[in-house]
Amino acid sequence: MARGAPLTVSDTLKVSDTGSILGIETSCDETAAAVVTADGEIASNVVASQADLHARFGGVVPEVASRRHLELIAPVVEEALDGHDVGAIAVTTRPGLIGALLVGVSAAKALAWARRLPLIPVDHLHGHIASLYLEPLDLQPPFTCLLASGGHTMLLDVRDRGGYRVLGTTLDDAAGEAFDKGARLLGLGYPGGREIDLLARDGDPTAYDFPVARLPGLDFSFSGLKTALLYTVRGLTADELARRRADLAASYQRAIVLALVERVEATGADRVAVVGGVAANSELRAALPDAALAPLPLCTDNAAMIASAARYTEPVPYPDYLSLDARPTA
Repeated sequence: MARGAPLTVSDTLKVSDTGSILGIETSCDETAAAVVTADGEIASNVVASQADLHARFGGVVPEVASRRHLELIAPVVEEALDGHDVGAIAVTTRPGLIGALLVGVSAAKALAWARRLPLIPVDHLHGHIASLYLEPLDLQPPFTCLLASGGHTMLLDVRDRGGYRVLGTTLDDAAGEAFDKGARLLGLGYPGGREIDLLARDGDPTAYDFPVARLPGLDFSFSGLKTALLYTVRGLTADELARRRADLAASYQRAIVLALVERVEATGADRVAVVGGVAANSELRAALPDAALAPLPLCTDNAAMIASAARYTEPVPYPDYLSLDARPTA
């Protein structure tokens, strides 16, 4: 994908009444575009990750992310549109990093306006759930959904494909953020969830007894766990840390997964689904063998899930969407 490629998307964008939707996602550090048919088939799904760009900082830097989205949005959309006709544009409008969101919203407005197409604003969290509605999984509600990502950890009651109801949420950090900060304490790379998952396979998950917060109701908390890891690492010499790093990773991962699974089980739900970046964690997937799991390529942020959610969201007609804005919160 050429850096600073000229914007020729308007020539690539072909309009049809087939019901296919172009989805755009820029809520954090992935620049993504996808085309999804009315039946939930993924016609194209392009994701340009900024993980390597942010790795030197140990996490996402909002201003850096926004600038990179500006460079990538046109070539990513062009690649997704290649050979596909669409009848509507969908874009993530909330929640997320405000500067990053504005890049996607501005691009979506321009594309929709240029071809007089309807624009569909999508809730990013609804998008994660809607990853389950794509072929071949095509999960039918009702079900209880665990959404665990870098920015959110929630239990959701999903009664229909048009939305969700929050049953519980994190009171401090998200599970994905806990993975990232834990990886930083252990001297691992970014994204932290992937690094801890890989290292934990060589460790003993019972080596350290890290705390699992058990709150009233269905809420989560991970701040105490992070603090416990911090003090444990501080108490080790450099040589000891090197020797015990895999055990620390395995024990820390076990505590996060246990917190998630306990809350899921506390709902008493017969049908459970798991979505979000943390849904790619191998131990979590093994711990919930009967759950409907988002396909691995659709766990992290992508635009196919945004286009999927758009199928169940009211479109905004031309030209009303020109006043549409992004929001950093849900």
